[in-house]
Amino acid sequence: MARADRPALTPPAPDDPPGGEAARRAVEALWRIESARIVGALTRYTGDFDLAEDVAQEALAQALVAWARDGEPASPVGWLLNTARRRAIDHFRRRAALDNRYAALAGGLGEGGASSGAEPPADRSDDPPWDPDRIEDDVLALIFVACHPVLSPEARTALTLRVVAGLSSEEIARAFLVPVPTVQARITRAKKTIGAAGVPFELPPATERRERLGGVLSVLYVIFTEGSTATSGDRLLRPGLAYEAIRLARTLTALLPAEPEVFGQLALFELTAARFPARTGPDGEAVLLEDQDRRLWDRSAVRRGLAALTRATAAGRGLGPYGLQAAIAACHATAPSVPETAWDRIVLLYEALGRVAPSPVVELNRAVAVAMASGPQEALPLVDALAAAGRLSGSHLLPSVRGELLSRLGRTAEARAELELAARLCRNARERSVLLRKAATLG
Repeated sequence: MARADRPALTPPAPDDPPGGEAARRAVEALWRIESARIVGALTRYTGDFDLAEDVAQEALAQALVAWARDGEPASPVGWLLNTARRRAIDHFRRRAALDNRYAALAGGLGEGGASSGAEPPADRSDDPPWDPDRIEDDVLALIFVACHPVLSPEARTALTLRVVAGLSSEEIARAFLVPVPTVQARITRAKKTIGAAGVPFELPPATERRERLGGVLSVLYVIFTEGSTATSGDRLLRPGLAYEAIRLARTLTALLPAEPEVFGQLALFELTAARFPARTGPDGEAVLLEDQDRRLWDRSAVRRGLAALTRATAAGRGLGPYGLQAAIAACHATAPSVPETAWDRIVLLYEALGRVAPSPVVELNRAVAVAMASGPQEALPLVDALAAAGRLSGSHLLPSVRGELLSRLGRTAEARAELELAARLCRNARERSVLLRKAATLG
């Protein structure tokens, strides 16, 4: 039976070999970095997405014992792949033998009856189960399979974090504040859906790749957004999740260097993450943009983000939704202060984003930029129009922006009511405390 999660890599017991702790750390680090390559190569070898992950997990469990006893091998990835390949061969042989027994029972044949299962390849331990020249295609195929349109958005996110990023079910559950069984059920259901739909382990044809790429980018965006501003809980940031999204985005740029929107998304992630060090105070409280110490911003991340944005722009196709958001983030990252930010340019970029990827959140953000560029009196009608249309109902974003605009216009009682409403709707404790603090200052 397929397992929903990889074996827990727990600390060694007191009677474990002396190298048990070192082996555990080595296996954990290798899996986090190389899981996509390993599962991708094994999926191509076995032709079975679920089996590939099962035998990879078995190889990990064996590595914990063997590496603690014998030390880490010279080629850890090759060791895991060959061990997993032998496990897969054993599985094929067991299945073939079982098919033979079924055939004998059904047809009255002897044990020498013909097998209905295919004989596995010869077990040559020096024959790697992957072609090094196809490693990149394997990883890219794995990403496209994990983000296949037959899966629900929640299943795509869980499966991507599981098989591409190498996170455990416990880690995914903690990141999204859902029970571990829920995550495991999503992953198991996703793999069964992929099998039932007959999704092949291969890159989609070139004519479909760009169309399918949108789904891949959407999954990475969901992961990063949850890491950069948690939707609920008592932490504003979940940096581990955001940095996993950045790592996957970097992988995607290496695999698809001709796709400008891939670089646009990486630029957005880098430029947004650059502000992480200044977005929370010593006690984890949220620090607003105008109060952030910009000296704490990660200038290396800013440079990487700007370089990625340059790559996206250089393609000459015009920026897509992620590239436009990256251009907005670049305005913030390069400004010495909030008043000196190029708000007029940000307004224009939000207008372009609204045409390329219209949404009420984009319109709300454009209203904020209009308020900074032209004053709250120009922005309030835009926000009121969103409220009158019933858009973003149930979200704390609209009343929080409206409360800020009303406060700047001197309509204190209305502003306090909007901020208190936003606090009631907000599910993140850190953001809620900021809203309540603002409302209290208007008392």
